[in-house]
Amino acid sequence: MALLSLKNLRVSAGEKEIIQGVSLEVGEGEVHVIMGQNGSGKSTLLSSLAGNPKYSVSGKAVFEGKDLLALKPHERARRGLFLAFQSPIEVPGVSLASFLRRAYAARFGDEMSALEFDKILSAKAEAAGVARSFLQRGINDGMSGGERKMSEILQLSVLEPRLAMLDEPDSGLDVDALERVGAAIGKIRKNGMSMIIVTHYARVLRSIKADRVHVLHAGKLAASGDERLAHKIEEKGYGWVLQ
Repeated sequence: MALLSLKNLRVSAGEKEIIQGVSLEVGEGEVHVIMGQNGSGKSTLLSSLAGNPKYSVSGKAVFEGKDLLALKPHERARRGLFLAFQSPIEVPGVSLASFLRRAYAARFGDEMSALEFDKILSAKAEAAGVARSFLQRGINDGMSGGERKMSEILQLSVLEPRLAMLDEPDSGLDVDALERVGAAIGKIRKNGMSMIIVTHYARVLRSIKADRVHVLHAGKLAASGDERLAHKIEEKGYGWVLQ
């Protein structure tokens, strides 16, 4: 049984239908990459699966054998669905460490002392190459693009979701930052976590092996294939796919 199964999923914002009947399956431990031109509906697809209330969703979305669309956003997160935003918001005054302690308790139902959680967080931060001083900073407050991405990668590592949805993890990053973020994602991937990664560029696949690559166009899946599809798109663009 697939971890996530979408059948004829349709997503609308007001009277505008953005996702127009998408069907796909993500298996246990698989990495799926979604590419497409701006405005094709990539971010909308992930946001609607996470439960963003601005969207009306129909069709079927089954996660771990349960009706995903019947669950509230916090229930989806508690079951192990994680969304890393393209442009995560700033939360001044709330440290990353404090936020992650509460998020960990909500995810696993395990209340623990600050000292006990610090042992878990320190190990995760060290594995991700994140300095301890970083943990005391406000969530994304004054952070660079690369730091914001590493903040979300650390959240991903601590919360250990069943399915991680990453919306353009390479957005706004220079070459060095991209290598660091890609390597961190690759380490987390070794634990067998399933992922859906939205990106414009095949370069994110240098550290992450994709099982399937999909092209979304005007709210529909226009093509699917292996990693070679991503590299061909980066080389030749989308024109040949959409003909």
